[in-house]
Amino acid sequence: MMNRREMMHRMAAGIGVSLLPSYAQSAIHSPGSPRRVIFFLQNHGFDPLTCIPEGLGESCSLDGVQLAEPMRTLEPYKDRMHVITGLHGRHTSPGHSAYFGALGGYRGSLGVPPAGPTIDYALSQSLPKTILPPLCIGMESMDSMKARPTIATLTARGAGQPIFMHSDPNNLYEMLYGSIADGEVRKHYEARSEVMLQVERVAKLKSGGLLKSESQRYADYVGGFRDINGMREKLSSISPHLKKHAPTPDERYTNPKFETDWHDCLLEIGISALQANLTNVLTIGSGRGEYFGAWKGLGVTQAGHGLGHTEQVGVSNWIKIRQYNCDMLVKLMKSLEAVPEGSGSMMDNTLIVYTSNNADKQHTDGSIWPFVLIGNGGGRFKTGQYTHLEGRPINDLYTTFLHGVGAPVDRFNVPKNMAAKWNSQLGPIEGLLV
Repeated sequence: MMNRREMMHRMAAGIGVSLLPSYAQSAIHSPGSPRRVIFFLQNHGFDPLTCIPEGLGESCSLDGVQLAEPMRTLEPYKDRMHVITGLHGRHTSPGHSAYFGALGGYRGSLGVPPAGPTIDYALSQSLPKTILPPLCIGMESMDSMKARPTIATLTARGAGQPIFMHSDPNNLYEMLYGSIADGEVRKHYEARSEVMLQVERVAKLKSGGLLKSESQRYADYVGGFRDINGMREKLSSISPHLKKHAPTPDERYTNPKFETDWHDCLLEIGISALQANLTNVLTIGSGRGEYFGAWKGLGVTQAGHGLGHTEQVGVSNWIKIRQYNCDMLVKLMKSLEAVPEGSGSMMDNTLIVYTSNNADKQHTDGSIWPFVLIGNGGGRFKTGQYTHLEGRPINDLYTTFLHGVGAPVDRFNVPKNMAAKWNSQLGPIEGLLV
């Protein structure tokens, strides 16, 4: 019988999604609230001066305020943006990275399992229901993406329940669109599907005779295989719909010149999954929630940990990376604007959150953690503003997101005995919601 470690390894390597049972409840969508949320996290930090002009310390309208050069691509969209500074995540110990703590608002570190659900997963449970949980894609160096095509560092269903992110566009394409593919992709998809069904059957048969203390845990793993097979069946059942939205793989998938080719392919698949309503939350990790990363396709020869030790403001490499991110954000917006939804477009019902997995820089104490929100999420979030908030934790922003989607909570992942120390206040942050 397979032990748990071997089982989890096979699941992560072969599929790359969280296989632990979901505690999802039926989503109730409130009119005038987002239908989907996108998170984009850049590693190595997000210096606020790469977003706003130096000296802008007071909350104000963005009208008449020019964005800093690295974010200049977003200048035409200022009326749809909300730049937020002053939040902190000192309690997450961001250092090189806060890992799961960046979206969880709790202490995170290398190799430490998540302490609770992350905000992207929490939101996904209150948005219109979809086939997939949050779809997570991670962008890294080519060697790293090939060596570890799936990795779990940013998103979690709950304590000890990570959700894996995908870094190989070929594997991700097969998982989502293998049922409508041709040639070798289709053959590989069908073979893998049959293997997964057999594994589920064998695992279920082997569950008899276990100690009571082990039986529930084992049942969780069996349920994970059932979830995966169920997802494949659901995707296969909507083949005509998938054909309308599936991207067309080209040589960037199979013969990439730079790692940024794969970055672009992953983004395309993420957009297609949103347009097809396969997922209601897309989480993008540029650097995969760690402290490495590479962008040779942009002419940035410096990479990895060393890049994080360089200043961001006015530095050519960082201007290129930040502009590349903004180009991706614009592509996301335009792709969603092209799809009608309700009386407007998909973008009209979307909130995009751009930030970092380790506050403002590497080796940070987390006292400065900027965010840029794009889109009003169905008219629920205020835009066209710069807001400086003094000393409230990132958790309070996440609480605000939950209020914005119609799932109000007093606080998000803030223990009662730590609320005063973290300066967390009850309810949403005033001035962010309409």
